[in-house]
Amino acid sequence: MILGSFAPDEGPRTVRRRVVGSLVSSTFALPGPAAPSIPEGSQGQGDTGTSAHEDPTMIDDKDRTHLERCVELASDALASGHEPFGSVLVSKDGDVLFEAFNEVGGGDATRHPEFAIARWAAQTLQPDDRAAATVYTSGEHCPMCSAAHAWAGLGRIVYASSSSQLTQWLAELGVAPSPVRPLPINEVAPGVPVDGPVADLAERVRDLHRRKRA
Repeated sequence: MILGSFAPDEGPRTVRRRVVGSLVSSTFALPGPAAPSIPEGSQGQGDTGTSAHEDPTMIDDKDRTHLERCVELASDALASGHEPFGSVLVSKDGDVLFEAFNEVGGGDATRHPEFAIARWAAQTLQPDDRAAATVYTSGEHCPMCSAAHAWAGLGRIVYASSSSQLTQWLAELGVAPSPVRPLPINEVAPGVPVDGPVADLAERVRDLHRRKRA
């Protein structure tokens, strides 16, 4: 599910895209070599190490507002039968450009919101605008999405919960580990500024994963 900024509820959710208020059906091309396919959510998407930045003082009120929206989108994904992940792309001026949530429930394990953002940005935005934009997400990018983010030339990433947190949560829930080694963002894309997690929002994300497997 992909939405424009602050799109209203439109009833039953189907696979559709909304960009700045217009419904479209598009195929996006990501420049550079294709990233590997890595499942999100039930297979885990992080290691047990420490994420790049875990200082809550790095997250300001504007960041928190966008992260809360990501958690809302993750809840929408869960309600639609997918893994609970949601992401938002925000311009340097603070405008929400693009929203998406996870859509792997249909069988395509590459349908991650962060990957959708990277492809849309590569197709739509100028390089300077991509570099100045921020991606907010309910969960730290998996390696596939980190690579897509870097190839698209996007800027800062801010996440509510880290890959190491997710890995621990899923292990506690008895979920099998990923067949692909999960890596923190900066091990895949070392030049990307990264901030997160946020403790109370991470707990809300954890609860969504519990509900998914209840």
